[in-house]
Amino acid sequence: MSPLSPVTQKFVLHWGEMGARWGINRTMAQIHALLFLSEKPLHAEDICEALGVARSNASTSLRELQNWQVVKITHVMGDRRDHFEAIKDVFEMFRTIAIERKKREVDPTLGALRECIAETDPADPSDAYTRQRLKDLEEFFETGNHWFEKVSRLPSGRVRQAMKLGDKLFSLLGLSGD
Repeated sequence: MSPLSPVTQKFVLHWGEMGARWGINRTMAQIHALLFLSEKPLHAEDICEALGVARSNASTSLRELQNWQVVKITHVMGDRRDHFEAIKDVFEMFRTIAIERKKREVDPTLGALRECIAETDPADPSDAYTRQRLKDLEEFFETGNHWFEKVSRLPSGRVRQAMKLGDKLFSLLGLSGD
């Protein structure tokens, strides 16, 4: 594999930093960035060479990226090795990541909220304030969850259109959108 261009290096390093801030392993994020920018699928050895990472680290990261469903295995004619490619459609990529984050973060939080609400004693005045705070939080998560479920089923082109309608929506709501 040829050396990475300065722009590719810059983006891969940045994506790795951002991944670490989002709670994702830096190497995993860097591999994702490399595959996202790669015109052709890459095999693990190319990835290791390009990023200077150990094979074991690359294998673990590639498995996790497949679990997140943002990278898939593909095969190249005449090469028996597994090659990897990332989702190229940006809207589809972020939808996939959002769905995975929802499963890992929002769904368990909603479950915990429901359990906590069920465990409060409506007859106990000391629980009344806590119960109301938890119910408000549950309502927020439920509303967001309902909206997300609808948006996540839209095709990428429709999501793109909806996002571009943002200024019109703000205008309809009497907001400047600035």
